[in-house]
Amino acid sequence: MSPLLFLILLPLFALVFILLGAPARFTSLMATALNVLLGCFLFLHYDRIAAGWQYFQEIPLLPQLGLNFTLGADGLSLTMLLLTTLVSFTALWVTPRVEQYPALFYSCLLLISIGLVGAFCSLNTFFLYGFHEIALIPVFIMIGIWGSGDRQAAAWKATLYLGAGSFILLLGIIALYLAAPSNLRSFDLRVMTELSQHNISHPASWIYLLLLVGFGTLVSLFPFHSWAPSTYSSAPTPTAMLHAGVLKKFGLYGFIRLALPIFPIAVEKFSLLVLFLLVCNILYLGYVTIAQQRFDWTIAYSSVMHMGTIFLGLVAFNILSLSGAILLMFGHGLSVAALFALCGALRCRTQTLEYQKLGGLASRFPRLSFLVGCATMASLGLPGFANFAGEILIFFGATASIIINHGSLSFTIATIISIWGIVISAIYMLRAYRRIFFGTLPAHEDSTHWSDLSLFECAPILILLLLLLVVGIFPQAILSLVTTALR
Repeated sequence: MSPLLFLILLPLFALVFILLGAPARFTSLMATALNVLLGCFLFLHYDRIAAGWQYFQEIPLLPQLGLNFTLGADGLSLTMLLLTTLVSFTALWVTPRVEQYPALFYSCLLLISIGLVGAFCSLNTFFLYGFHEIALIPVFIMIGIWGSGDRQAAAWKATLYLGAGSFILLLGIIALYLAAPSNLRSFDLRVMTELSQHNISHPASWIYLLLLVGFGTLVSLFPFHSWAPSTYSSAPTPTAMLHAGVLKKFGLYGFIRLALPIFPIAVEKFSLLVLFLLVCNILYLGYVTIAQQRFDWTIAYSSVMHMGTIFLGLVAFNILSLSGAILLMFGHGLSVAALFALCGALRCRTQTLEYQKLGGLASRFPRLSFLVGCATMASLGLPGFANFAGEILIFFGATASIIINHGSLSFTIATIISIWGIVISAIYMLRAYRRIFFGTLPAHEDSTHWSDLSLFECAPILILLLLLLVVGIFPQAILSLVTTALR
């Protein structure tokens, strides 16, 4: 039996035990902790020399339609599985006491984790899509029941946008299946990625547009982005960590798996369109982020903005840029999860995230101040963190595309704007940090009872930040896996 199946079964068994009456927090923490250990084991014991797909498991269901439950992992899958298990564990760790329906709350979190793991290790496109939908459903439930602010509107908005994006994506997958020659009709990813060699790429480039819109909506690519900020700001802290840190990466992962290898001609044909959209993500949403007056909205908009830089790595379409995009996906997942966790801790203590009601908190919360500072530096791409390594590879890869395309003006402009995006990131993140932790603390009636993070509360954030540093200093730990998968 493949160890990948245990990554799905462990949280599934924990979910069943919780519904049968087991302690919700302890059971879910144990299951996700075991998944972290198993994920690290698979990552470290992957045969880098043999490379390719490993840890196979196949269960025949409807073989005549190509619907077999097939699991497998290569370097890209293992990177995303490591990110999933780590963020799932830390999200459950930082979850505050749940007063209303605790069993349902933790069951929803475990269901998100199950969906993510299943999506990243499925070799069948049908199940890859299905597991993603499994992960989406509890997100809407958690925002609607345990969210904050205008949570009902945020839940409905996310449901409509992501539901529409998923439907368009499903149409693209079905169209791709029907466009294949009859002897190659299969939902198996390994078969689908061979379709580019059978001349369907050019006449069926409209399928690429369906995939672009579907995956782009899930990633919050402009102009399909407006669901994301309200969703993250209204969601409970662990839900925001899992969605912004991992679930959003499914759209990028699927784009790399399906759209890029099958439609290389369409990628080049529509590169100007994608460059325009990603520039809007960086410039428009970057300046919108600067205008925000709440810490949670700043993090939410910044998460959407960074998707533009990752898309530059995808559309540049070479090993260097794609490796950088995957590395930035991993680094962004860790850093934004840490920021949302710290955002939740700050809200629990001060009952507000508005900049005008905060200030001078560094003296009150030295540990919280230090951790937010580290996560902020990671997010804006300070050298030494994984985000910087990913961004620099994307820019090098985009520059290589400019040279290959004989000084392409569109690529040149998009690359320059993406580099300017780092300056914009520094402006809004440093501004947020200064306004929260420096200056004078406004008068608060209950401020005498505020307490800093305990060492227990610091531990999950430190895990995320230390891994960001390790990968930032030694990015080859990730790159040695993903480059073989990309080739």
